[in-house]
Amino acid sequence: MKNISKLSLLVLMVAFASCKDGKTEAGAETTTMETSDNQTEGQLYSCPMHPEVTGKEGEECSKCGMKLTEPVVQAEAVSGEVKIEKVAVTPFSAIVDANVNDYLKIKNALVKDDSNGAAAAAKVLLATFNTANATAIDAKLKKEYDDIVDDAKEHAEHIGDNSGKISHQREHFALLSRDMNDMIKIFGTNKKLYQEYCPMYDQGKSGYWISDSKEIKNPYYGAEMLSCGRVEREF
Repeated sequence: MKNISKLSLLVLMVAFASCKDGKTEAGAETTTMETSDNQTEGQLYSCPMHPEVTGKEGEECSKCGMKLTEPVVQAEAVSGEVKIEKVAVTPFSAIVDANVNDYLKIKNALVKDDSNGAAAAAKVLLATFNTANATAIDAKLKKEYDDIVDDAKEHAEHIGDNSGKISHQREHFALLSRDMNDMIKIFGTNKKLYQEYCPMYDQGKSGYWISDSKEIKNPYYGAEMLSCGRVEREF
């Protein structure tokens, strides 16, 4: 009889322990699900063309009507400050600035759909490249500069020689913009500049350009989609 009572007591203890564990696991699962739901609920999405427009996933952009599909990444502040990558200014930066000034004239002409103006500005840039005095720079950096400029000259020539063929000019402007970006990164600049990007151009592969303003004015589409794009980085 005593053995039966002990056995019954043992069975009850095991059942109680199993029930307690089951409740704990269920509680943990509920907490996990609630946390996940809360995280999804607070997620914002932005327009691929106008990242400043945010809202719930699938809503329409108030500027262009596209659906909001890009998850907005919440950047964590470091000691309350936003760190911006800066390029060191060098004695050679004045030459870079002269190149940039002429490049911006090409960009501004393309923004206005002005093929003739872009061609004229490209010829000025080509002359600036040819007259720049790079003798003050050390040999290793001068080779890097010469390599960039040789490529940039080719694209400037295409833009200058193809007045009236704005699509062709824009193709070479995209490649010229890559060269200018490399030049600024390596040699620095005294100017406040921005790298901007249109994900619609060339399927998002080469739609970058340099600007001296945060305001988006798209050189690849001009009046057709003037405000299409976003700021990628600051120099």
